[in-house]
Amino acid sequence: MSEKRFNCQKIVQAARERFSHFGYCKTTMSEIAQDCKMSPGNIYRFFPGKLDIAEQIADENTDKRLENVRAVIRDKNLSPVQKLWAFLLDSLRVTFQTLDEDPRIAEVAEMMARERPEFLERQMAKERALIAEILSLGNACGDFNIDDILLTARMIQAVTLKYKYPQLHSALTLPQLEKELDGVVDLIVNGLHVRQSAPADQAPVPA
Repeated sequence: MSEKRFNCQKIVQAARERFSHFGYCKTTMSEIAQDCKMSPGNIYRFFPGKLDIAEQIADENTDKRLENVRAVIRDKNLSPVQKLWAFLLDSLRVTFQTLDEDPRIAEVAEMMARERPEFLERQMAKERALIAEILSLGNACGDFNIDDILLTARMIQAVTLKYKYPQLHSALTLPQLEKELDGVVDLIVNGLHVRQSAPADQAPVPA
């Protein structure tokens, strides 16, 4: 490991601990530097500012979660519907548990949304690519009938956004949210399934 990478990881770990204990807003770059046994000026050689460290933390968290989900998505024993459900359920459970154990992490999410919406869109794009992969598999095996994979993936993100940061949008318990998400997924899947055209003699009569 290079010295630069080692120092970056040390800074990120120190910031994680500070953010978790004191919150993002009450943490200063000088305090992070002190925890790393660096001078305040030296820490800026690795990160331009505190928000850049927060971005690195969020990036690493997302990449780690999505790497675990990829193994589920590529499991040949699961149907596309099961993969979609597993993807959305994992997102709900991981974020719920993270916010439950470390509520101050919500400060970082809110700050990123306010100050760097383009970063959050890049994070959403990573997740959207995996949803699109599931939808493509569903199209290929005939489970789904989707004309625009990427647009549909974006719409699925939109209707399930509540479950990405659940405690910020709801006071429901995790089991209640899981049950609710199950119903939402049913609605989504019903819209994605191939619809058989009605025979001519069963066509609806115009009003």
